[in-house]
Amino acid sequence: MELEGIMEIKVIKKNPIGKKPDGSTLGFGNIFTDHMFNLDYNPEKGWHNARIEPFQKFEFSPATMVLHYGQAIFEGLKAYKNDKKDILLFRVKDNFKRLNNSAKGLCIPELDSDFLIKALHKLLKLEKDWVPEAPGTSLYIRPAIIATDPSIDLRPSETYRYFVILSPVGAYYEGFKPVNIWVSKDYTRAIPGGVGEFKTAGNYAASLFAATEAAENGYNQVLWLDAVEKKYIEEVGSMNIFFVIGDEIVTPKLTGSILPGITRSSVIDLSNNWGFKISERRISIDEILEAHDSGDLKEVFGSGTGVGISPVGKIGLDDTELTINGNKPGELAVKFDEELTGIKLGNREDKFNWVTPVL
Repeated sequence: MELEGIMEIKVIKKNPIGKKPDGSTLGFGNIFTDHMFNLDYNPEKGWHNARIEPFQKFEFSPATMVLHYGQAIFEGLKAYKNDKKDILLFRVKDNFKRLNNSAKGLCIPELDSDFLIKALHKLLKLEKDWVPEAPGTSLYIRPAIIATDPSIDLRPSETYRYFVILSPVGAYYEGFKPVNIWVSKDYTRAIPGGVGEFKTAGNYAASLFAATEAAENGYNQVLWLDAVEKKYIEEVGSMNIFFVIGDEIVTPKLTGSILPGITRSSVIDLSNNWGFKISERRISIDEILEAHDSGDLKEVFGSGTGVGISPVGKIGLDDTELTINGNKPGELAVKFDEELTGIKLGNREDKFNWVTPVL
């Protein structure tokens, strides 16, 4: 976490700058802004050489450790522009706290989160015109750290690159339409004692095969079960999951194999503030089947930075397909979505001090 010599951030501006995309036609994660932030680490200097420079390719040896042993972590957060042209960040401190937790879990040197936030503000002020204004759009922020030793010796790297890239994005899914999720009984994403609670590249690589099968069967995402008994629900590929059973909101408790989502935490905090009955506990797929058959399963929704609040319309399991709330967004999903969107844009009271303006 040593920061000697890097408190000054060098800025190298791109000339000419790129053309900004039409906010009404944005997809997700395919367009990038003019500039990026870079920071290097080695044992002698610690984290050093902080700079904002034009978005560009990296040049590494084919033996670079991240390519062979997957020592890579990342975060995902968003900047929003409201009607007043203010640029706002949502729970940015929590994202960098989670980044450091992932770093610790993968033997990567931790960073000073206050400095990272300062650097992010500087980058966002330079790229302020890239923050889209159309409804439902935002500027997606991807901080990441990769191991850079040119070696195939199996050990933690001694050198690293931290970088931040920015991407103007639309909705992860089209509109606020319910998505369909497929229960994976044959494949496992993560196990207790592993790296499931860290936001590391390998977790997402482990999800791709099952996600491809889900798509082939007409589903948007995979609903993962626990790796030991294959019956307790954990999370969905791009989001945490919530079930409304009777008068109770239920989400799987964090067991070390589930990513501790920032939006998940926000839904829990709002539920408690509103006086809703909410539980973090183990919940089996059999309980969901029984609740659906009895009529107690009122709605299902996911939460995540990319998806926001995402209602679930159908759950597929073997030859069974459950239709949730008539395949329409549920009342609570709409309520959470409207509240969180309002807070992120500065249009609703921020009781928890989640929002930080980019000044």
